[in-house]
Amino acid sequence: MASVPTSPIGLRRARQAAAAPADLPDRADILVVGGGLIGLSIAWRLAESGRSVVVLERETLGAGASLAATGMLAPAAEHEPGSDPLLPLALESLRRWPGFRDALQAASGTQIDYRADGTLVIAVGRDEVDRLRFRYDLQRRSGVAAEWISGADVRRREPMLRPTVTAGIACPLDHQVDPRLVMSALASACVRAGVRIVERAPVTALDWAGGRVVGARTEAGRVAAGTVILATGAWSGEGGLLPDALSLPVRPIKGQSLALRTTRHTSNLSGMVWTEQVHLAPKSDGHLIVGATVEDCGFRAGVTAGGLYALLEGARRVLPGVEEMEVEAVWSGYRPTSDDDGPIIDTLAPGLVVATGHHRNGYLLAPATADAVAELVAAGALPGFARAFGLGRFRESHTVRASA
Repeated sequence: MASVPTSPIGLRRARQAAAAPADLPDRADILVVGGGLIGLSIAWRLAESGRSVVVLERETLGAGASLAATGMLAPAAEHEPGSDPLLPLALESLRRWPGFRDALQAASGTQIDYRADGTLVIAVGRDEVDRLRFRYDLQRRSGVAAEWISGADVRRREPMLRPTVTAGIACPLDHQVDPRLVMSALASACVRAGVRIVERAPVTALDWAGGRVVGARTEAGRVAAGTVILATGAWSGEGGLLPDALSLPVRPIKGQSLALRTTRHTSNLSGMVWTEQVHLAPKSDGHLIVGATVEDCGFRAGVTAGGLYALLEGARRVLPGVEEMEVEAVWSGYRPTSDDDGPIIDTLAPGLVVATGHHRNGYLLAPATADAVAELVAAGALPGFARAFGLGRFRESHTVRASA
């Protein structure tokens, strides 16, 4: 992975407080495998309820997708054909975000740059307008808050955009956060709540006893646990940990992004802007994040000339001011994508819970996922808003296709 914008102080301090692999604790009530956004959200939520929690991270906190994300909380702009099953969960999680934000900022002492600016989805040229109209009709049928606006109205809202922008959809309820600050806040909140974080400690095997998972092993030793939660992101579908009968239909989708440094001369956008090619997300510290490519190429690391060209050209096509902006950082990451692009939240076996497959909606779905897993651990069942996202739906769809 290429360089990313510097990690905030809180995240660096949490990493300094992390235990070395040689200092593994012997046991915990909850063992979370994966130190990304989803894993830390779950760990913090469970630690706040009084559980002893250990997090094992294979690399460093947020190294898979969490620090590579744009931080969009955009159920309206994200809504597309085939995503109706996900929409209720997305809207429910967005509803939970203000409470999640307030609690997280209070617990960590870190502001996360939560912005309720909305999203503009824009079109250039007649073909794009036709496709945008199709998208708008879908949003309206699904009950998503969206407003069709003219090209002139788009440019009144965002004067920096090119005159060639011909139409847009305003999605006023879409929000965004700064992923670096969210991860910093989560790491600090976890440490303050007593979570033990161990980096560079990949899990090599799960411990089973009497048909139940009772812990996990690393090269440095074993951690016993009442419940093990797999939040391993794009690596969830990799073999080795789970028996074939419990294999997860998750694969990595690589994304490349870049951060531009705006100035008083170049100015910045006032809110998120989406085109068919790129997403542009202004942050309060002066960055403009341009993301992200979509590459189904496995774990192929690094940033490519083709990827950067696509991002810069896609941004320049609608925002001429990018030519004067300094490229501050470039990076790549791996979205954890299930076969239907929806998350998998479920009990796989006694003592074993999974939370993965969030695709490009990890930040949006984090509050609902953390709450769902907490209820699953405490009560043994998922809350109603998450029940459609168990692993069994893939077996059911396979059976239907086979019988047809």
